[in-house]
Formats: sequence, structure tokens, C-alpha cells
Amino acid sequence: MSDYAPTMRDARIDVTAVLAAVGRRLPRIIIVTLLVLAAAFLVLTMLPRLYESSASILVEPRSNVYTRSANEQAPSSTSGDASVVSSQIELIKSRDTLLGVIDKLDLRSKPEFNGSQSGFSPLGVVMQLLGRGSTPISVDERVINTLYDRMTVIQQRDSRIISILVRSTDPQLAADIANAVAEAHVARRAQLSLSDTAEASDWLRQEIERLRTVVSSAEAAVAKYRVDNDLYVGANNTSLLDQQLSTITTQITSAQERKNTAQSRASVIRGLLERGQPIESVADARNSAVVQQLSQEKARLQGQLAQLSATLLSNHPSIRALNAQIAELDNRINQEGYRVASALEAEAQVEADLEASLQADLSRFKQTASTATQDTVALDSLQREAKAQRDLLEAYLLRYNEASSRADAGSALPDVRVVTEAAPSVTPAFPKTALILAGVGIVTFAVQFGAVVFGELMSGRALSPIEPYAWERPSRQEPAVVTQPEPVAPLYEEEPAYAEAPPYDEPLADEVEPEPLYEEPARPAAFAYVEPDPAQAASDSARRLLQELADRRTQRDAARAAMESAPAPSPVAVTPIRPQSPRQVTGMVRYADLAADLVLGKTHLLLLADHGNREPARRMADALAADALAKGLSVVLVDAGSGRTGDAPGLSDLSTGQAGFGDVVQKSADQSFAEVAWGQGDSVDRTSAKPSILIEALGDIYEVVIVLTGRVGGRSTLPVFADLSGRIVLVTSEDEDAETAETLRRQLLEAGLPRVEISALEDAVAA
Repeated sequence: MSDYAPTMRDARIDVTAVLAAVGRRLPRIIIVTLLVLAAAFLVLTMLPRLYESSASILVEPRSNVYTRSANEQAPSSTSGDASVVSSQIELIKSRDTLLGVIDKLDLRSKPEFNGSQSGFSPLGVVMQLLGRGSTPISVDERVINTLYDRMTVIQQRDSRIISILVRSTDPQLAADIANAVAEAHVARRAQLSLSDTAEASDWLRQEIERLRTVVSSAEAAVAKYRVDNDLYVGANNTSLLDQQLSTITTQITSAQERKNTAQSRASVIRGLLERGQPIESVADARNSAVVQQLSQEKARLQGQLAQLSATLLSNHPSIRALNAQIAELDNRINQEGYRVASALEAEAQVEADLEASLQADLSRFKQTASTATQDTVALDSLQREAKAQRDLLEAYLLRYNEASSRADAGSALPDVRVVTEAAPSVTPAFPKTALILAGVGIVTFAVQFGAVVFGELMSGRALSPIEPYAWERPSRQEPAVVTQPEPVAPLYEEEPAYAEAPPYDEPLADEVEPEPLYEEPARPAAFAYVEPDPAQAASDSARRLLQELADRRTQRDAARAAMESAPAPSPVAVTPIRPQSPRQVTGMVRYADLAADLVLGKTHLLLLADHGNREPARRMADALAADALAKGLSVVLVDAGSGRTGDAPGLSDLSTGQAGFGDVVQKSADQSFAEVAWGQGDSVDRTSAKPSILIEALGDIYEVVIVLTGRVGGRSTLPVFADLSGRIVLVTSEDEDAETAETLRRQLLEAGLPRVEISALEDAVAA
């Protein structure tokens, strides 16, 4: 490149130049806008004035307890609102409804609707010229099309109200048309309801005539089948065969009971006789007349025997005669008992024969019943069919009577009603002259303004090159008239590579870069890597970290070299400014000062790096967080260097996209403390910008942000957060060498970090 010319990427829009160009063309913009407004006003004056009137219809199911049938439920008004209202709107706009309105108001004779009025207006003449070659249409089609254009049917928001808007040059005609359309729709809905009822009545009458024949045939078939198969019905709607079976079964049971009773009584009497016991206690023997007479005679003789025994001996002839008579009576009583037992046994035999006869009759009736049961199945089928047809006929008769009573005019309530009648409007709805002119004026002015701005941008007159930043411009110190470039010092004082050199020598005035006229944002210094002395070199892991910082600085130096290769601009007379020496940075910082800076708000973001293997930064971070929380500050602690995996998601998962920002921040109950763990990953993705974005977001929420970057080395995350303008502190443990820590601090400063401090863990422990 021979000349330095900034590209479009290095240019910006010069707002002053754009406004100046608009100002130069402002008179023309105003004149054109006024001309367009005048033309629009002339066009609006030629347009006819249209007045709009509105009528409203409420769509809801209507029912009355006096007009509703006894078993009919009240219609629901909560289902299908959108579809019902949409259907009603289409019915209002239907051709049949509008033809009724046209006939009622005689719109065919209105010049506004039959097309004869359009020939007298300039706009109508233009429309006729444009449509001269079109196919002629009838008067009805022309009137309907005009009415379509002048009428708007809409549903009011979240309601069942339908508004009918009609525009016309005559306010009264507009109101009449709106009211006529609403009334025509209501009348049509009522007629549709009556027509539905009339059609249902005709159909029911035809079905009733048919069902009467079917029911008669079904009942005749039932009666014929019952006669043919002897399936007569007796009392209680029970067949005769079932009644006979029930009677025989009852008789058999009674015969069995009587037989068993007779046999039991005969067995009891015979048992008493065989054991020689008296049978007078048995009811059957006691009821016998012979036994009663013999018992009385026996009682008389026993009385005489008792009297004679008092005076005579047992061998006396009289005593012996009485004993013989008593024994004869006992013998005769026993014989009478055997006769009674035989009579009972004969009775039991009679009952047994009767039972056998009844069993035979039962078997015969069972055979007959088996056949009758099969016949009953067919009879039941015929009866069910006859009953179904009879029930259907009765239901149709009931519905037909109800439908016939509601088929006359006025018996059905339509599902729509007019709730607002249209009134003539006093102000025209079209054209809105003021609104249209305001819109035309704004659009005309905006189009011209945009055209001017676009022309300036396309011509390049409104673009100006952007001056490079201080770190991107060639570092030169120029006198009043620049002739030769002078050496320049880096933005930060580079410390020597060897320990013998004084680390904080005052730089010479001619070796320091002049202070810029404006304060640049905090940025890291250029990354130049200086090979340390072998005696003071850190570990291999520290060298890898320094090498990473050096690679970044090498890329920045290449960009600066490309800028410096361009020829210097023409000499400009400037007033030299006395350079100032950079602020001296103290290498050591006490824990008390560090905690005070956090509490007082002097330090907001703190980056703690470990010097050693015992993680002293973790213990110092816990102590600082405890002090800040004790002072009432909100604290967030971020683990970005421990490498200890856990179950909860953390910074490593966020960098690889395995977790979101809200997943990795774990907050306390009072929202005063939050913690971000390492996570479940093995390492943090250094190419991801999410960790830096998370730290910036947490800085906007919490008052103290502490980030643990781990031990300085190849796995340290310190380079990831180096550009966040945080305070970097290298924490050493009790047994670490202070001289080694100072060497490592110098290497970090030489690698491009703006400020690195050292703090000892024993200070935090002592505090």
C-alpha cells in the first residue's frame, strides 16, 4: 500500500454532513410536500362523501319455558361461539338476505346503487373508461356488488355481537339499509326455524302411518303364535303351563309331608306297643273311640281293685278276677293300638301312591314345558319387536303433537335479535380529509428525506474515516513539525529480565510515550515475551502460560507492524506535551489492604492465582468472602482453576455448551452469596467467550466478584479473564519462596499483564 486509505469498515456516518445536505434541500422538500398535499386535497374534494350507520345483532340461543317442550332442556350458550358467529356473518352477507333488502328498499331505483350516479363524477368516468371492455352485468348484480362494497359485517371483540356497517351518500339511506339487513336476517332465521319444524312434522306424520301398520302386524303375529303353540296366559301374566307346574309341585310336596307324618306316627305307636308301654299318651290312640272306652273301663276296674286290695289278699278270687279283667283290657287296648298303627301305615301308603301319581304328572308336564320354553323364546322375540315398534310409535306421536303445535308463525324464537338500531350519521365516514392529508404529508416528507440521505451515503459525502485508536496508531512522538519519528516506550514499563537490574527504575523522559489527549479504555499492554534468566525461570507449566500470553502479543505486534508500514501522514503542527512517568506499582499487597479495597468498593473484580501446589488462593478467597459478607456486601465466588469435578454443573460445562448460565450459578437463600463450581468437565474451553460473559454479568449483579484462576501454568485460566480489567493477585503460601514469586510476577508483567500483585496467605491467616 502506497497510500493509507480507510475502507468502508474504517468509515463512519457524518451526521453533520447528512443534516447539512437535508438543510440545503429543505425548501425543495417543503415545496414538493405542499404540491402533493394540494393535489391530494383536490382529489379528496372530488370524492363523494359517504356516511356510515351501524346496527348490532346479538347471537344467542333463545328459549322459553312456555314454548319449550316438557322434556326439552334449555339450550347452552357457551359452546361453539366462534363458529356460530362466523356462520351468522356469512348468512347476513348471503345473496338471499341481500335480495330481500333490495326488494324492500327498492335499491334498484337508487342511482347510487344501480351505477347511474357514477357517470357524473370524474372518478366514475375514469372507472367507466377502464371497464368499457368488460362484460355487461344485470342491475341486480350491480346493486348487490355495490351493496357488498358499502356493507361491512364484523364481530365485536370477545362477544356475540355482530355489527352491520353500511356506508352511503345519504345518511338516512345508510341507516335504513343497516336496519333492513338486520331485520331480514332475524326474519330469515325465524323462518328457517319454522321450516325445520314443519319438515320435521311431515316426516313424523309419514313415520307414524308406517309404524301403525308395523305395530299391528307385530301384535297379530304375537297373538297367532301364542294360539298355535298353546302359550296361553293366566293370572298375573303367567302362562297356564307354568301355573300347572307350580300347582303339581305344591301337591307333591304336601303328599310327601302327609306320608312322612303318617309313617312317623305309626312307627311311634308300634314302638310303644313292642316295649309294653301304654299308648294312651299318643294323640292317634287317644283319639280312637275304642281306646277311650277301654281306658275308661280299665280305670273303673283299677278303682275297684284298689278298694278290694285294702280288705282282701292278693290271692282272693275277687282280686284275681279284677286283675284278669284289667289284663284283658290292656290286651284289647294294645290290639286297638296295632289297628291304629295299621291305619296310619295305610294312610302313608295312600299318600305315597298319590305322590307317585303326581310325580308322573310332573314328568309329563316337564316334557311339555321343554317344548313350550323353546316356543316362548320365539314368542319373546316377537313381543320385543312389537313392544319396540309400539314405543317408537308412541314417541313419534308425542313429538308429532308437539311439532304440530309449534309449526305456526310466532311459536319459534330465532337465535338472533336486534339489539341496536342504526341511526343517521351527521359526520361523513369517508374521506377523512385531515387524516389522509396528514398521512400524505408525512409519507412525502419521509420519502424525500430518505432519498436525500440515501444519495449522500451512496455518493460518499456523508462518510468520514475513523481515526485508529492509540494502540493501533504508529507510536511516534512528534515535535511541532514532525520530521523524524522518535523512539517510543511501551504502554507499561517493561521490567528487566534479570534479577540484578532494578525493577522500578525511573524511565527517562524521552523514552516514555506521551500521555494521550483522552483517556483510553483499560486494555492489556502489547504482549512481548522476554526469555527469563534460567536461574530465575519458573516451572514448565508457568512457561506454557507465558508462551500463551506471548502468542497473543505476537498477533497484536503483527497488526501493529502492518499499521507502521504505511507512510506517515503529512506533518501537522502540534504542541508537544510533557510525558509523564507511569504510576509505580507496588509488588506486595497486604491482606488487610486487599479486604479494605473490596469493602470500600475500590476493587470490584479480583483474580486470585496460586503460586504453589497447596492452593493458597482458595483459603484467601474464603476469608475475603467472609469479610465482605460480614460487611453486608453481596459476594460471588467462581472456581475457574481447581479442576476438581463434581456432580453440579459449573464453569467447564458452560464453556463447552453443556450447561446454561442459570444452571451454573448456585445462590444462597438470602441471595447475598453465590458460587460457581468447576463443574463436571476436565478443562475450560479457552476459545469460548461464555466464561467472560458470565463474569461480566455477575459483576453487574454482585458487589464483589472473586475468581480463582488456579496455579500459574499451562492449565491456568488467567488469560481467559485478563481482558476484564480485574485486579490480579498472586497468592503465595507460607513455605513458598518470596523471590520465586517476585520472579514469576515480573514474567507475567513482561508477558503483557498490566498489573500483578503478590499477597501472602499468612497475612490472611493472621487477620
